[in-house]
Amino acid sequence: MATPEIRTMRTPSRLAARHLAALCLVLSCATGTASFAAEDQPVAIKAGDFLNSIGVCTHISQGEDDPAKTAKALAYIGIRGIRDDGTNNPKTLQSFLDVHQTSGARMVLLPRNGDVAGSLAMYEQLASAGALLATEGPNEPNNFRVTYQGKKSSPKTSMPVALFQKDLYSAVKADPKLAGIPVFHTSEAGGSQPDNCGLQFLTIPNGAGTLMPDGTKFADYANTHNYVCGHGLKGITQDNIAWDAEDPTLNGTWDGLWVEYGHTWWGKGFNGYTKPELEKLPRVTTETGWSTRVGGGGNGNALSEEQQGKLFMNLYLDAVKRGWSYTFIYMLHDSPGQGYWGMVHPDYTYKASGKYLHNLTTILADKSAVFTVGSMHYTIPSQPATVHDLLMQKSDGAFELAVWGEQVKGANDVVVNLGTKYPSVKVYDPTLGTDAVQDLSNVRSVPLKLSDHALIIAIRSKTD
Repeated sequence: MATPEIRTMRTPSRLAARHLAALCLVLSCATGTASFAAEDQPVAIKAGDFLNSIGVCTHISQGEDDPAKTAKALAYIGIRGIRDDGTNNPKTLQSFLDVHQTSGARMVLLPRNGDVAGSLAMYEQLASAGALLATEGPNEPNNFRVTYQGKKSSPKTSMPVALFQKDLYSAVKADPKLAGIPVFHTSEAGGSQPDNCGLQFLTIPNGAGTLMPDGTKFADYANTHNYVCGHGLKGITQDNIAWDAEDPTLNGTWDGLWVEYGHTWWGKGFNGYTKPELEKLPRVTTETGWSTRVGGGGNGNALSEEQQGKLFMNLYLDAVKRGWSYTFIYMLHDSPGQGYWGMVHPDYTYKASGKYLHNLTTILADKSAVFTVGSMHYTIPSQPATVHDLLMQKSDGAFELAVWGEQVKGANDVVVNLGTKYPSVKVYDPTLGTDAVQDLSNVRSVPLKLSDHALIIAIRSKTD
């Protein structure tokens, strides 16, 4: 059976049928991925870890995205991960390998529906070439039913989903060719399960009272589709839209961590993790985004390309700051069939979101992962609620401090105190290009005007 297509599986009108949320803080997973700093923590994260978190959904398996043009766009924008449908077509698999070879991006492919062995064969081929980022469970089984061992999931039972996910996880972990490859949970299966199969857990704890037995292991990472374009949002009309969408304990208008893994949204719902547990839960977003055209799946709430470009930068930064290991924005390439959610136009010319993200990833570019991060005791006095920050460091020792605003109207004047004097401080605005807009010498503080997007403060070694 064909693997479900990657689309906006729910318009905001469907989102209205449930509660919502999203968030997280520090996360650390045994799979070896990076842990990210908590709020107000002066210890930096590696700039490369932030860059590695940036992903996007493509439609190569469906034949809508040209592999060569996709690879070129990924390399230009600086995207390091893609998510797409699984396939058993040798030509399509080779296309993914070619994309990886050209762009360096690694893949998260959906499994073959109900076919564990076929999925493993696909994953092994990608892993052998270093092209596999992670494996993932079925895509939105509430919208695309799963058939496994002769039984099909339905509005009455998710048991085929649970059994398949359990067996896929066990098979991946038992396969030496997939050593170290993480497993993402099936998306939306926890929140949408009509019977309590335990899909709201990564590993079912003792005494959970679920239909699957205690100790059943499903995944290494929770997996949400916390679309930032929540139900009823008329364009960017609310401050901190992206910030709130990444909050794991907020029961708001996003299909986030709380309604998938805390208290599920289907019917009366089932209990999962507590709020403190959710804050520490390893997690990824495999779909989020916002359309730039009415009728493109955004329920009439389209953004301008300028708004989308600024929002996407904020969204990736918010996700890392709030503890998400990977974020895949839906999608890379606009098309009549899939909608206008992308970073490139139908002819593969770049939208503002593609250009701004290219500028951001170019400013932060750093490939080395073998170094120990340091700390910088900066402060932002009287920091407004719409102003956020993330301290990164490159392998040459330079700090890159992202400070961004999520304010719909107006701007905030803030001062970033650096804690000591630095000989060279540069300020970059990714909406204007990759050259510094300020070049300062021997300063202890940097004044900024912040409205709706990120600025980057590049800081070289201190003088005292």
